[in-house]
Amino acid sequence: MFEDAAEPRAFSGRALSEATHEDLEIYGVAELEERIEALQAEIERTKAHLAKKKAGRDAANALFGRLD
Repeated sequence: MFEDAAEPRAFSGRALSEATHEDLEIYGVAELEERIEALQAEIERTKAHLAKKKAGRDAANALFGRLD
């Protein structure tokens, strides 16, 4: 019924990969602190989206039975 994707998706996005491999030596203390704040905000945004996805999945499982 459902077909697998032709190409598997990477675990992380391109922007995440670039951010995690960026040379941090060029940044000062204030810039690193700003970076941490931005990354923490992104973590919270991702957690909220994950919770929304899980709630949708749980609702579907309750209605149709376990789907995963």
